[in-house]
Amino acid sequence: MTRPEPDPGERTLRRPELRPIWHTVHDRLSSGRPVTRVRLGPLDEAQREALADLLGLDRLPDAQPFVALARLEEAVTELCGSTVRETVTELVGPVGDRAGERRRQEEERAELWTWLAGHDIVRAQPALAAWVASCRAAGLTGASPERTRALLADALTVLGELPARAEPLPVFAARVLNGHAHALDDGTPVSTLVLRALATLHDTAAPQSAAERRALWTRAGVADDDLSATVLVAGLRPSGDGPLARVSRICAEAGQAAGLTLAQLRAPGAFTLSGAPAPVVHAVENPSILALAVRRFGTDCPPLVCTSGWPNSAAIHLLRLLADQGATLRYHGDFDGEGIRIAAYVLDKTQARPWRMTAADYRAAVARTAHGPGPGRLTEAPWDPELTRVMTEHGTAVVEELVADVLLADLAAEVR
Repeated sequence: MTRPEPDPGERTLRRPELRPIWHTVHDRLSSGRPVTRVRLGPLDEAQREALADLLGLDRLPDAQPFVALARLEEAVTELCGSTVRETVTELVGPVGDRAGERRRQEEERAELWTWLAGHDIVRAQPALAAWVASCRAAGLTGASPERTRALLADALTVLGELPARAEPLPVFAARVLNGHAHALDDGTPVSTLVLRALATLHDTAAPQSAAERRALWTRAGVADDDLSATVLVAGLRPSGDGPLARVSRICAEAGQAAGLTLAQLRAPGAFTLSGAPAPVVHAVENPSILALAVRRFGTDCPPLVCTSGWPNSAAIHLLRLLADQGATLRYHGDFDGEGIRIAAYVLDKTQARPWRMTAADYRAAVARTAHGPGPGRLTEAPWDPELTRVMTEHGTAVVEELVADVLLADLAAEVR
């Protein structure tokens, strides 16, 4: 079936001399903005004659004339009964909407950054807000909100699984990222995002060398071995005949602390909490607090766990095991910037709840101690938004050792 011959009006519109004019009109209409007139040209003499014929002018237009869209509509409708939009769609192609596309892209970008800032992991660890800001400043990956979101989602998945289980990096990557063992190799986009987040949490500069990157992964429990990752405990008396249960009981009954390895904690049936109700287990940031408790309470020391600063995979694994067996977890750390970030991390990764870590506790501690060093970079405390504001006002850190007597008094109540 052959296409019918165009009528004279259509043939006029299809004149080769008018082709650049239709392309210019098509481009202006595709802007997505209101168009009342179009600047054409520069036109050669043949194109000017064709435009004069189309518009019924009695003289040639300028080489770069302005043409009112209404006048063009009138001429096109008179020739073939179509609109200008229909004509350029037929002759050039579909009319776009660049303004609408820009608005859609802006909305997609805004939605992406809102999603990232409101993600559960970011909200649970407010120190990551600075990481969110750096991601936003870096812009989109490949100018694509969809691709950027996929990479950020992978990075958040990794952060949610840290500290790792003392696994080599490829093994960890394969476990958490759907079998992609090389997704966290040095220099990959996800690895870079995760390491920047870890540097933000630890308040250090983004790693520049392979050694610095390895150190951050190690702090996060990646490539730790089962023996070097240990956690200090006191007063734990689990039942069972396994090595961990026996070591914990022997040390508790002798009034001594014990260092438990991740290998012991990961052994099948490592320990079972006995007795009812399940115990309250207090966790502290600094080994000196655990040492003071052991010295004061001896064989009556209540269950204590020490994270020794940022908790490694052994500390987190133990706290999760205790919670799984019904123990109530309470955590206390330093009142400084890093102490708040460590506390947020522990509360996010385990079922621990704050122990004397409110704004009121900080005020009471400051009132009892001399003005100390500055608190360093402060971020929000998710469990008490007022705490960071009060610490900023006072401008002083209160390390855990300065409130040891208050903490020991709480533990004494557990002993009675």
